[in-house]
Amino acid sequence: MTTVANFLRILRPHQWVKNLFIFIPMFFGGSLLDTSDIMASFITFLAFSLTASSVYCFNDIIDADADRRHPAKCHRPIASGAVSRTQGYILMAAALAGGIATTQLLPQCRMEVMTVIGSYYIINMAYCTWLKHHAIIDVCTIAFGFVLRIIAGGVATEIALSQWIVLMTFLLTLFLSLAKRRDDVLRMEATGEAPRKNTGRYNLTFINQAITITAAVTIVCYIMYTVSPDVVSTYRTNHLYLTSIFVIIGLLRYLQIAMVDQKSGDPTKVVLRDHVTQLIIACWGLSFLVLIYF
Repeated sequence: MTTVANFLRILRPHQWVKNLFIFIPMFFGGSLLDTSDIMASFITFLAFSLTASSVYCFNDIIDADADRRHPAKCHRPIASGAVSRTQGYILMAAALAGGIATTQLLPQCRMEVMTVIGSYYIINMAYCTWLKHHAIIDVCTIAFGFVLRIIAGGVATEIALSQWIVLMTFLLTLFLSLAKRRDDVLRMEATGEAPRKNTGRYNLTFINQAITITAAVTIVCYIMYTVSPDVVSTYRTNHLYLTSIFVIIGLLRYLQIAMVDQKSGDPTKVVLRDHVTQLIIACWGLSFLVLIYF
């Protein structure tokens, strides 16, 4: 494999799909047709993606020794020796510099967006070195990272975020993070070796209950959002509750993938590969789009 290909593997561009959360404020704010908001969101998306890739580089560098003992992660470029630690640090710095430079293209609120992205970077550096070793704190940190994504999108477009959007983002991504930890627990039970230092602080009973509770609260929160007076008044429709059907089906589908198929290891790959999940997301987006824009 070429050096460029290995660099791309470290940067993990397929993970950039997570940063689509940046477009959520624009979507819910009713400005999908506003070219200035589209441009601001896209620039923020690119800046956030490059910054996140810098974090991925750092994570692979400090986890290289542990990754060599992992059946799948041992093939990562730095762990396998295809890319040196020095090259990893250079790539890490270049990605961060690219992210900072990209924010300068924003027509407004540059410093505010940089502050949000900077907060994400600091928190995730702490996550890579310490926070990920502590059960519950690790998944909450990941979920908070997604909250920062929508905050960045809201700041860039100057769209105020409702408490419902922030809460639902945290709950949904907490649900996905817990499902990912479930995969680690299954691997630990099968091999007798914990994939992460904190996996021993989880077990299947706790994970299953936590996932179920989080999914239920997410659904209730979404339904309350769609029928809240402020939302009905803002979008001038009292039919948004109908979109909750796709939210319920989507969460049930992911539970099926996690608990029946036992393939919830990487939420990004699930979304990119599972056509049923893609169809559910598309139906939800289209139905919401029709109700608030037409």
